[in-house]
Amino acid sequence: MRVRNKPWASDFIAENRHIAIAQPSELKGKWNEFFGNSNPIHIEVGTGKGQFLSGMAKANPDINYVGVELFESVMVIAVQKVLEAGVDNLKLLNVDAADLTEIFDDGEVSRVYLNFSDPWPKKRHEKRRLTYKTFLSLYERLLKKGGDIHFKTDNQGLFEFSLRSFSEYGLLLTYVSLDLHESDFEGNIMTEYEEKFSNKGQRIYRCEAKYQND
Repeated sequence: MRVRNKPWASDFIAENRHIAIAQPSELKGKWNEFFGNSNPIHIEVGTGKGQFLSGMAKANPDINYVGVELFESVMVIAVQKVLEAGVDNLKLLNVDAADLTEIFDDGEVSRVYLNFSDPWPKKRHEKRRLTYKTFLSLYERLLKKGGDIHFKTDNQGLFEFSLRSFSEYGLLLTYVSLDLHESDFEGNIMTEYEEKFSNKGQRIYRCEAKYQND
């Protein structure tokens, strides 16, 4: 993904540390205490510009959301979206997904969202895909027993790879849609990419996969 530099991003994020958490590793095992409630914690890995999580947080005030975004110049837009939404059950982290076990304790999370992740189409790059087995192992550590992954993409190749990866890892596929916007699924909140691709007539693929460790 090509990311345009925003010279003002660092200052804006620093001014909004109530949303963009500066030292998230200090909250490991204490996220519910930080949110001030015992509500479930859902995280989105690769939250982008924040449209999806802002919408989810507004629609579900009884769930705590944490968005993880590697690129500061992208996350700054998400911070703006959170401010516009006026929600206090959504926080953002400017961290690498590989570091999530340093930020969340084992079993501290109830759900992981993966929306329009980089497909890394070349075979030699498959280990970078967020649905590769090493990432599935990482998510399993974070998730409570019986926790699940909700995954959306416009990329058929990545979707097929992910279905195989989930199944081979032992996850139970509880929902699969090969054309989300033509399905009977209710309550879908779109990401920016989803709006863009669906407006072009592209299919959106979606699935839910549950860890069978409960």
